[in-house]
Amino acid sequence: MKLNTLSFTVLMSFFAIQTVSAQDSIVKAAILDDGSQNAEKSYNQGIQHFASKNFKEALTDFNAAISIKPDFDKAYYNRGNTKMELNDLQGALADFNMALNISQQSEYFFGRAQVKYATSDKAGAEQDYTKAIEMNTGYSQAFYYRGVIKFENKDYTGAVADFTEAIKFNNEYAYAYNDRGSAKRQLEDYDGAIADYKKALLISPNMPFTLNNMASVYRKKGKSKEAIENYTAAIKLKGDYYIAYTNRGSAKLDAGDFKGAQEDFSKAIQLKADYAYAYNNRAVAKYKLKDYKGSIEDCSKAIELEPTNGYAFLNRGIAKEMLRDEAGACADWKKAEELGVETAKNYNGSCK
Repeated sequence: MKLNTLSFTVLMSFFAIQTVSAQDSIVKAAILDDGSQNAEKSYNQGIQHFASKNFKEALTDFNAAISIKPDFDKAYYNRGNTKMELNDLQGALADFNMALNISQQSEYFFGRAQVKYATSDKAGAEQDYTKAIEMNTGYSQAFYYRGVIKFENKDYTGAVADFTEAIKFNNEYAYAYNDRGSAKRQLEDYDGAIADYKKALLISPNMPFTLNNMASVYRKKGKSKEAIENYTAAIKLKGDYYIAYTNRGSAKLDAGDFKGAQEDFSKAIQLKADYAYAYNNRAVAKYKLKDYKGSIEDCSKAIELEPTNGYAFLNRGIAKEMLRDEAGACADWKKAEELGVETAKNYNGSCK
């Protein structure tokens, strides 16, 4: 029987809330109409401290500005950004709400959306990104992050549309190209995905996750050589990239290089000792090299780390069969089927 080879291609598009850039999101206050020069002075000191990443000092300055002028919307907004940097997400949310109560600006909706996304309120975040876009139809970042949410909700067509809008208003947006490529990959537009990954790398060559993503598309296209080359390039950029080692190992399995695959899976395990996928995949390589005992040991380790890993049960059963442990094999295949592995049914048919 042929051992089921898994292809743990992790998307790794690096969706992340971008840190607030003082250049992008903080502007010096104009002279305030009410003559509150002290509020303005504290506010602008806060800007300087924020730009220098002295966030606690910035917080103190914005507090002072607000105490002098309680309706200072920009101070609330930028204090919200500062609190995000200090990981006070609830405090940030309260400040963005205050800013919006005073004046509804697109960047205030965007800031609040960032907090909502960070606190797992994706529906609320999407609503705020949409409001920001309605107020500023060229808001590239708002399109991008709304696209991220659509991607996570498996609305890949909608994600492609939003990433395209983000690129339309910022054609140097490497992350948007990368993530549009990943959405196209989910839609099986493999050539379109590769084109987007290449564009992202032209803009920003030092993105190992993009090389990893592109390599995984080449695997989908059956091009093991190109996949291995791109995984290798990703590893050169990031020496501890255990996911790329695991994926390169899977590509080497595809190419019949079982020893090389085993070495890559071992390297991934060296880098991340609790990485169940790598143990399961190394079990496949060991099976191919007729090391059935070693294959069983690796499957058992994968199961120890991830008890719901149905494929590890399936593969362990196959290796046990090679050592004539029919009862153990059938027990593992039964468990694999219980965990939702459809192919386990093919093996269970031979069990009494």
